[in-house]
Amino acid sequence: MWYDKIMDADPELYEYIKSELARQQDGLEMIPSENFTSIAVMQASGSILTNKYSEGYPGRRYYGGNEFIDKIETLAVERAKKLFNVPYANVQPYSGSPANLAVYFAICKPGDPIMGLDLTHGGHLTHGWKTSVTGQTFKSIPYHVNRDGSIDLEEARRLAQENKPKIIWVGYTAYPREFPFEEFSKIADEVGAYLVADISHIAGLVAGGAHKSPVEYAHIVTTTTHKTLRGPRGAIIMVTEKGMKKDPDLGKKIDKTIIPGMQGGPHNHQTAAVAVALLEASKPEFRDYASQVVKNAKALAASLMKNGITTVTNGTDTHLILIDLTPFGKGLGIFAEQALGASGITVNKNTIPNEQSSAFYPSGIRLGTPAITTRGMKEPEMTIIGGLFAEVINQIKEEHFPENKEDVPAYMENFRNRIKENKNLKDVRTKVVEMARRFPLYAEIELR
Repeated sequence: MWYDKIMDADPELYEYIKSELARQQDGLEMIPSENFTSIAVMQASGSILTNKYSEGYPGRRYYGGNEFIDKIETLAVERAKKLFNVPYANVQPYSGSPANLAVYFAICKPGDPIMGLDLTHGGHLTHGWKTSVTGQTFKSIPYHVNRDGSIDLEEARRLAQENKPKIIWVGYTAYPREFPFEEFSKIADEVGAYLVADISHIAGLVAGGAHKSPVEYAHIVTTTTHKTLRGPRGAIIMVTEKGMKKDPDLGKKIDKTIIPGMQGGPHNHQTAAVAVALLEASKPEFRDYASQVVKNAKALAASLMKNGITTVTNGTDTHLILIDLTPFGKGLGIFAEQALGASGITVNKNTIPNEQSSAFYPSGIRLGTPAITTRGMKEPEMTIIGGLFAEVINQIKEEHFPENKEDVPAYMENFRNRIKENKNLKDVRTKVVEMARRFPLYAEIELR
């Protein structure tokens, strides 16, 4: 039986794991940054490799006994280089944010100008947002999207020419269209900037040929490994041929920034799980998966719009859809997230371009298709899910916050109680469970 040792050693924790497994199995995980790893990835992640300290790099460790750890890390590095067609890769970053920080400190000094998409327009916290250490350490000049939701390339070019940034980030967390690598490459080259492509969201699509690769255009590529790449929670930093031409020591600078600059011993169990995921992503069936992720997202967006739901940019090119709820009122994202959650559909509230509310009570919902595609769902299921979404949205579209902010907590508590008893949401929940059970998840994991 799976997790028997946990059940014996810590029954309370075991029950939480058991409940979370049931939640995943009987619901629709539709947060675009989430996915389901293979059993092999999970086994590597939970292996005896967690026992070993290995500060340094293969052949250059501060600890003894790393002859097999060296082979594992080298395997992961070589697989990353081959999969993404790059000359350099570092697989030690603990997650995406440390990876991006390492890029900054490898090539920038505090106060240097940097550019990234504004967080509220779909960018990432570590691309210079004001509450992030990146926005506080460096001079951040954010670019934005146009009224139609597309990247404002004219503004980006003007800002780059005026500010001469050291880094320009192209990579997003809530942008549903193809990432404009080529266009930003021209802008970066014009002003002498490093172009860093953060492909955390689309790495699996790039690896599977379902999205243009940034490797020809960017100097550096960063990615997490747990989203569309379907691996463990980790990250990779890669330098391209173009990056090596700009600075032949760029890889060495990144290595030094990771260790000893920012991190201690790498998580060897995580490195091994990354290696497994990279091997899986190199298989022909992964290309089929990546293609289906995009097909499903397009079908889902079409179904949502057919059912009267507005999507930013009127569709998607990737795995991600951003719903705009302002036609019903502002600040409805939190109501939709919680009502969908009560119905067994997990999404996240999100700001939309030109947000009229706030990040805590935004007007959008962000959703994606990586996890439900992993389960085997295809276009017919997307059509059904779009209809279920509309049913849920219809239950909350009249909600509104009280004028007095002090009354908001009580109002939200009342709302949560109401959705628990809402018959229509219970009906959607029943349909969601029926659909989920037609596409079994981790059937081999049996818990008592």
